[in-house]
Parts: sequence; structure tokens; C-alpha cells
Amino acid sequence: MAKGKNTTVFFCQECGYESAKWMGQCPGCKTWNSFVEERVTSGGKKGRTPVSGILGQRPEPFRLSQVSMDKEERIGTGMKELDRVLGGGIVPGSLTLVGGDPGIGKSTLLLQVCQKLENGGYKVLYISGEESLKQIKIRAERIGEFGGNLLLLCETNLDVIKETIHDIKPDAVIIDSIQTMYSEEVSAAPGSVSQVRESTGVFLQLAKGLNVSIFIVGHVTKEGTVAGPRVLEHMVDTVLYFEGDRHASYRILRGVKNRFGSTNEIGVFEMREEGLAEVENPSEFMLDGKPEGASGSIVACSMEGTRPILLEIQALVCGSNFGIPRRQAIGTDFNRVNLLMAVLEKRAGIQLAGCDAYVNLAGGIKITEPAIDLGIVMAIVSSFKNRAVDDKTVAFGEVGLSGEVRGVSMAQQRIQEAKKLGFTTCIIPSVSLKGLKNIDGIRTVGVKSVQDAISLI
Repeated sequence: MAKGKNTTVFFCQECGYESAKWMGQCPGCKTWNSFVEERVTSGGKKGRTPVSGILGQRPEPFRLSQVSMDKEERIGTGMKELDRVLGGGIVPGSLTLVGGDPGIGKSTLLLQVCQKLENGGYKVLYISGEESLKQIKIRAERIGEFGGNLLLLCETNLDVIKETIHDIKPDAVIIDSIQTMYSEEVSAAPGSVSQVRESTGVFLQLAKGLNVSIFIVGHVTKEGTVAGPRVLEHMVDTVLYFEGDRHASYRILRGVKNRFGSTNEIGVFEMREEGLAEVENPSEFMLDGKPEGASGSIVACSMEGTRPILLEIQALVCGSNFGIPRRQAIGTDFNRVNLLMAVLEKRAGIQLAGCDAYVNLAGGIKITEPAIDLGIVMAIVSSFKNRAVDDKTVAFGEVGLSGEVRGVSMAQQRIQEAKKLGFTTCIIPSVSLKGLKNIDGIRTVGVKSVQDAISLI
């Protein structure tokens, strides 16, 4: 076999684009300053992949009509919030990526999943490249009692892990984390683009070949995305992001990609001393502590997948002491808030050019759905005029550049959620009144423009 030689190549950390020289901008994804230098072995004798299948025969293509549609069997995790995000449970043979900030609770969540699966009679293998066996044991004792059959392995060598999975043949495998795994066939350091891509490819083959459900933990960058090439997210079946402030008690598990279910579902958890506890009613949790009779505060409704969530929108508008007023948005899009304030100035005649404005979604949740536009507008006007909105009022609707209030989807479910929590008035777009079933105990008010909504304050 010819001996390979080391060459230097450059990889884009966002999309995995490969180049022989460093470039300021990636030609593939147009990202600036994303190339990193790595050494790879080239010139060696490369083996040719045989065309024959496992049984020595060439695989034949199937007609679409010949493919049987058997109902997929899912493994329940015992955690309703996680099952909701996954689309009903774990699909055997799936590869799931879990990302999040350090200390947010990724390892705690997956260890609780191991506990539930083990109690259900499944064989689970937990592989850690960052913690020792004693550290995992300490966290396990804090979570609760385990059956004693959970298998632990502290290893980072990909070849050893592959042989262990082949020998044990578990039902589920946890990899914590993908950045610590390395293959001896790749000369780059662990955590590099080459190692992460190679490791994910090996786990993908194991998941599909052995029908094993594999969860891999991924570190995130300062921008909040999974570290490593963007191709990592394309290879896996499901991508879950763990969000939330480490100083707050709740955590949000959001499905960004899911080949087996909806990509808009979220699961809400509360971090406690004994681990993560499910929050079955997030709306009530988010509205806890809402002030009564305060100006600049209103409740809006957002849809996350099939789940309506009520949240408090707070606004503070005051005179500016500087030539350029200060604007700040927490929990929603900053540019969207500026756009809505411009609509108020142009279409409603409210002079906000000389005012500082601060908008906050209470509880630290992040929402970008346009349905909260009407809530943001009413909160800003309420603070500007120093007039409080009725505490039992909910508002939702999208605001256009002409000042019109446009319809949003699933209005019936939003109103039912508001009624369930004791609200008596719901301000909605007029177009959403069509086909709306009457709900006893709550009054619906339709508005066509921001002027109509402002007149209700």
C-alpha cells in the first residue's frame, strides 16, 4: 500500500465547503471568515466500495407502488413534552442531534430519557467523552432511581465505540458529545470539521444498519448554532435545540428539523434539583407574576406547532434625552419592532420619533411569529398613553405596512386557550371572524386596522 502524505486543506465551518487555499468568503454559503485549516492524508491507496450488497447480490431498485406503508412503531420516552417534539416518540433507526448552550441541561435530559427507557425494558448504552463514570453516577443519583441495567462507556475512539455497539446491539445509544469523538483514519484533531463529519457519518450508518436509535449531543457556537459544519444538521434525521436562560427555571426544547414529525413543536421543561420536570401548561407558567392594572402590558397568543401559548408582552416608552432615541427588543425581532413603530407613526399619527422604546417578552421566551404584532403595537401605545389594557384581554394578529391587521392561522385554538385560562375578551383580526365557531364565556372583537385596536385602549 502506498504511503499517504499530509496536505493542508481549508474547510468552511458552516457548510463544509473544501478549498485548497484560504478564502475570506465561502463560495458555497457566502459566509465571511468561516474557513479553518486542517491537515488531511492524501495519496494513499483508496479501497473501492463493492457494488454487491450484504448477501453478495447487487441491490435492485423498487417501484414506488411496491413499497409497503406499514405504520411506523415509535418508542415512547415516558416524557410527553419530548414525545411531542419528536412527533410521537423515538423512531427506531433514527439519528437525533441535540444542541444547546453549556449547562443548559442536555446531558440531564438525555440521562432522564435513559432512565425512562431502561424502566420500560429497553437496552440503553450511554457513551460519554466528557465525563467520568463517577460524574455520571452523581447526576444519576440526583435524578432518581435507575434499574441498574443502564450501560455506561467512557470512550472517544470511534472504532472502539463501533465495535461495542455491534457487540451489545442496544435499542438506544447516547453520544455525549460528538465534538469529543475521533477516528484514527482522520488525522485532524477531535472537534474539527473532518472529525465531526466522519463521526456523524459512522453513527448514521450504525443507526440505519442496526436499527438503533442514536442521540448525539452537539456543542453550540456563540451565535447559537451547532458547532461544526452545517452538513452535520443535513445528515441527521432530527435536530433539537435546547433554549432558555441558565438563570431562569424553565427550558424550551424546540424541534428545528424532523423527518418524522412537525418542525414547529416545542416542549417546555422546568429545571429542578432532581432534574427536568415537564410543564404541561406553558401558558399558565409564562403568565405567572403578571402585574395587574399596569400600562404597557398585554397578553398575546402565539402558536408553536399545534400548541397555543399565551405570553405577556411588555413595552416601556419614555422621552429620549439624546438626539437618537434608543430602541431595544428582548425575545422578539428588533427590526420587526422598529417596523411596527414606523407603522404607528405613519398610519396612526402617534409621534414616537423622540421616544426611547423597550419591548420585552416576559419570561425570556423567544417568539418570531407575526401573530404577536398586534400585541406589540397595543403594548407600545398603552405605555405611550399611560393607559392600562384590561387584564382579561388577549390580542393577536399580524400588522401590515398599511396599518391593516391581517388574519392568522388557527384562531379557534388560540381563543379556546385564552378562555381556558379565564380571559373574557379576545381582540382578533376581522377576517378571522369568518368561519369562527361561537365560544361561550369569551367575547371576540374584530379589528381591521391599528386605529381600531388603539381605540380599544
